[in-house]
Amino acid sequence: MERNSKPAGAEDASRNLPTKPENENEGNQLHSEDRDEVEAQAAAQWSLAAKMQQVKNYLWNPEKREFLGRSGQSWSLILVFYLIFYAFLAGMFALCMYTMLLTISPYIPTYRDRVNPPGVMIRPYTYSFAFNFNASERSTWISYVDSLHHFLQAYNDSIQDEKNVNCTPGQYFIQEGAEDKEKKACQFKRSFLGNCSGLDDLTFGYSTGQPCVLLKMNRIVGFHPGNGEPVKVNCHVQKGNKSDLKSMDFYPETGTFDLSYYPYYGKLTHVNYTSPLVAVHFTEVKKNRAVGVECQLKGRNIQNNITNDRFVGRVLFTLNIGG
Repeated sequence: MERNSKPAGAEDASRNLPTKPENENEGNQLHSEDRDEVEAQAAAQWSLAAKMQQVKNYLWNPEKREFLGRSGQSWSLILVFYLIFYAFLAGMFALCMYTMLLTISPYIPTYRDRVNPPGVMIRPYTYSFAFNFNASERSTWISYVDSLHHFLQAYNDSIQDEKNVNCTPGQYFIQEGAEDKEKKACQFKRSFLGNCSGLDDLTFGYSTGQPCVLLKMNRIVGFHPGNGEPVKVNCHVQKGNKSDLKSMDFYPETGTFDLSYYPYYGKLTHVNYTSPLVAVHFTEVKKNRAVGVECQLKGRNIQNNITNDRFVGRVLFTLNIGG
């Protein structure tokens, strides 16, 4: 018999002993991963809840009775500080404005050296300073006529008789008194413009190809144009053939801005003032051609040759009249 042979009962007992599963390590690993995931989710939820609670406590902490991290006393001190600070700034601004206004007159500008000499404007107003129309086509010139009628309403004889006074022509209308005293204005009646008044010819010559253009000087407070002599208006062809503009008439007939309408005292005191006008009636203009026209002011202390400003002492525009 062999010594190493085991008894039959021992061999059966060994077979009946419980065996360790081969996937025990894998099961433990899965349980560990599930546990980690659950713990991570719980930590995330706790973290979010903690953050929300921190925000709520920052907005309002009932234990310390604080709003946005500050007590009521702290907020009161900040509010009082900024009220005093901005009140001081407002006071300084008001004091500066008051001091400045004490040195400025509402009636007479303190500095007027940049507005002399006067500029010239025309009516009817056109954006491009070009009059393009056909005398036989009403739709091409009716806008110019309507513009002139509207502009001249303030010059109606009845209104001028009611609001303004007759003045002695050829001399300045000097009015003494306090600067806030209301000043009188000289009459400039619509009828002074003759054939360009729109009273006899309601179309101002546009229906016949002989248009009227009104010129006026810009208002300058205290300005005495001409130094005692009336300022005259002269119009000519700017460039091109001089024969393109053969004849023209001026109204008033002298073609001047009379001295009696000056000086101007400002809109606060010279309330009824109407600027004097000079009407140019172009009676014979070359048809079917763009004719460049330059109208200049002629007189003492008047400049009309500033190359970089086409409106100082002069005005440039184009007449393009169809047949």
